[in-house]
Amino acid sequence: MERYSAAASGRGRDGQDGGRGRRGRGRGGGLEGGPARGAGRGGRGVRGGRGGGVGGIVDWGPAGGRFRGSTSSAPSVQTRIEPQNISTEELPEPIVPAMQSLAISTSSAPEDSGKRVPIKRPDNGGKNCDRPVPLRVNHFLVRYDPERIIRHYDVNVKPDLRSEDGRAVKLPKTVLSMIRNKLFSDDPDNFPLLKSAYDGEKNIFSAEPLPTGTFKVGLSNEEGIKIRYFTVEVQLVNELKCSKLGDYIRGEILSIPRDVLQALDVIMKENPTRNMIFASRSFHPIEPDTQVDLHRGIIASRGIKHSLKPTFQGLALCMDYSVVPFRKQMPVIDYLQEHIPGFNPNNFRRFKKQVKEALEGLNVTVTHRTTNQKYKIAGLTDQNTRDISFDVENPSDQNSQGKVNLVSYFRKKYNKDIIHMDIPCLALGKSNRKNYVPMEFCIIAGWQRYAKELLDVNQLGELRKISLVAPKDRQRTIRDMVENRVGPCSGDIIQNFGISVDVEMTTLIGRVIKPPELKLDTNLRRSLVITSEPIREWGILFFGEYSLENFAPELISRSQRMNIRMDQPRLNELHPRKLLLDVQKLEELLERIKSARLQILVCVLPKEPKEPKEPKEGPAGYNNLKWISEKKVGILTQCCLAKNCSRPKDQFLANLALNINAKLGGSNVELIKQPNFLQIKGHFMFVGADVNHPRSYNTTSPSIAAVVGTMNWPAANKYSARICPQDHRTEKILKFGSMCMELVNTYTSLNQAMPKNIILFRDGVSDGQFDMVLNEELTDLKMTFQASNYSPRITVVVAQKRHTTRMFLDGNQDGNVPPGTVVDTKITHPCGFDFYICSHYGSIGTSKPAHYHVLWDENGFTSDELQELIHGMCFTCAQCTKSVSLVPPVLYADRAAYRGRVYHDAMEAYQSSAPPPSTSSTPSFDEQLYKLHPDLENSMFFI
Repeated sequence: MERYSAAASGRGRDGQDGGRGRRGRGRGGGLEGGPARGAGRGGRGVRGGRGGGVGGIVDWGPAGGRFRGSTSSAPSVQTRIEPQNISTEELPEPIVPAMQSLAISTSSAPEDSGKRVPIKRPDNGGKNCDRPVPLRVNHFLVRYDPERIIRHYDVNVKPDLRSEDGRAVKLPKTVLSMIRNKLFSDDPDNFPLLKSAYDGEKNIFSAEPLPTGTFKVGLSNEEGIKIRYFTVEVQLVNELKCSKLGDYIRGEILSIPRDVLQALDVIMKENPTRNMIFASRSFHPIEPDTQVDLHRGIIASRGIKHSLKPTFQGLALCMDYSVVPFRKQMPVIDYLQEHIPGFNPNNFRRFKKQVKEALEGLNVTVTHRTTNQKYKIAGLTDQNTRDISFDVENPSDQNSQGKVNLVSYFRKKYNKDIIHMDIPCLALGKSNRKNYVPMEFCIIAGWQRYAKELLDVNQLGELRKISLVAPKDRQRTIRDMVENRVGPCSGDIIQNFGISVDVEMTTLIGRVIKPPELKLDTNLRRSLVITSEPIREWGILFFGEYSLENFAPELISRSQRMNIRMDQPRLNELHPRKLLLDVQKLEELLERIKSARLQILVCVLPKEPKEPKEPKEGPAGYNNLKWISEKKVGILTQCCLAKNCSRPKDQFLANLALNINAKLGGSNVELIKQPNFLQIKGHFMFVGADVNHPRSYNTTSPSIAAVVGTMNWPAANKYSARICPQDHRTEKILKFGSMCMELVNTYTSLNQAMPKNIILFRDGVSDGQFDMVLNEELTDLKMTFQASNYSPRITVVVAQKRHTTRMFLDGNQDGNVPPGTVVDTKITHPCGFDFYICSHYGSIGTSKPAHYHVLWDENGFTSDELQELIHGMCFTCAQCTKSVSLVPPVLYADRAAYRGRVYHDAMEAYQSSAPPPSTSSTPSFDEQLYKLHPDLENSMFFI
């Protein structure tokens, strides 16, 4: 039940790669509150961490909230390239998606363009320090020749023959890379392979001048019979001066030389591209001994992630690793027997639906002929193999056709006897072209990512063991990757470009700042909540085979010890688990319960099934329960798992009580007082914003935007949320202004005063999207406020956790960096206002600090003030009494956006099971379908 069982004890499991790793799961277990971030974001996220790419690729303006507003060609050379064998086996993708979006341009916004740019750092960094801490950081200084000229060439490859329908053929990157390699290897004097780097598409960067013009390259197919010719056009685009990067780092120019940084990034990736597999935004060793078998046809591989960052100390290579699950490269029949429990090809009809779900969309290679080409599985044939026949031309009469049986065809054409004739074939390639191949002649292609949310409990546990390693072990692994001869820091290529990388991590002195003073002691065995609403009317629903008689008395006892008065439940009912899947009956049940005017309903849900293909009442039932109770009926619910309630631990009960108290409007933890620099400025409202995207294989569902805001001052620990659907995979919050205005109006009605200051924390955006936040979302917000004659002071902070920076204690010290560790020198941006804070204690794995970028500030904060504010806010999360890794507005916005996804999935499942007239793709984009019931609108229903 991972999806809704993120506990909140505050003992964060940090360091798990590939997921968002928000604040980690607690030890208590069993509480609801959104997706388990380390296990994947569910479409963001599917949230692995971002791999390579360029960091900090934005222009930077002055401090404060101010606006800022020919090609040479070498003689053409014609060459005739000898044919070589084509192998269409997929090569590592040579450039990450973040880099693909970059334009090769050195232009910057004119001074009077009226365009907002991120502010510069207002000082030389913070000074507050309880104690200094020596640190090592996985940033490795990159040294380059500032006088070096890198030549950028545009490469355009066209096949001599067009496709059958006459349209231009888009060549796969595998073929493009082979064409480039053939062009260079055939004429090494003019095209030196070890002095160039290729991004796999349109761009070649060279340390020496290359011939330009048009060239012919011939490649043969795998059998070496058919030769195919390609026309290659090479043109010089620009001569890039590395000195510009140094000028930018020193602050002599405001606009980052993106073209130079992109060139260096492609050059650094060239060596691992040639020697490793690029998959899931990281480079993976080909050797199988580096892989771990997760069983069920799945392996885990540890891959290198790296990115280039302009920093205070210079250009740095940030290197880390990620552990990613992939499907094994193995015969399809063997994969099905390992992946689907009990699968037997002799009883195929029983497993046909599961086989289709397991195979559809995967890439396979074939064994009945010599080829490395990969084919996508479009589906299964309707008929079994022995019954399939197709039309073939009559050799003696080309105008007539005859039918041939597939079994006979394979025996005659390929000398292959088919063993499994009573199962369907795989339909490969495009659905409009028949290409039926028996399963026994197909092999699952390697390096196809397997979604973490599909892993079973045992696989997830094994993956965590590999991912959550101690800081010392992680540091050692990173050091080995830096020295790896096939990694980005080695090889002749970077040397030929005059580039070298220090093999030692960056050392620096961090600052540990004091924790805030709280009204609540952090030991829940003694602590009391600040305020609570007496819980007189509440109930329990058990979904399963039996109820738990001891659960209610133990929850009541634990709540009362925390100063939460809780009477005996007015309702205690047992219902079959399948009721969770019956939307109509579940709604009738909840409508009946609401008539009793309960304050909250505790729902004990069944545990996840052990087998991944068993009916999952858990996630589907949870979705239905939340959708009906919060959207239709209007009753607060608190979900937990039966396995945690049978013999509940004290910490679990405390966490459950905290959730219930917060949902009912109580206050669990508060700062003794807000910092003085806030109090003198009047009412503040803290806002968090995030967007939840559908999973990668979903191409139609909407993205879900959520905005949350504080509703009280000065405690600033009670939040309200607004949820809105928007276009598929759109990161920009399209109705940002109106959503925030709703929250401001609610704040005003509750406090009889409008907030004079707003601090906005934006989650989920990369460095390349800062311009969108400043010039689209912030513009929309300001225009909406101005239309209401409202002009608060606004500060915009981007919170990032999907980065590769890791901090380690220097010397022989073990363990993670202490909570409150702040770094704003040496590894931060040379111009921008950014800093790292590790606010939480990481008991498992290696802590990952949060990276905060201040893009806009009308409040005039200093570094010390914002760092103190953010660190203090991390202690005010309602679900635990220890500090969390990100500010609560960001955590809550993520939870609220995920709750919108829960509503969508429940609606979609209901529509798919409804009669055809009720089925439509449009309603999922209707805002009203995500609007909360009025009775719950201002509650913290999302935690």
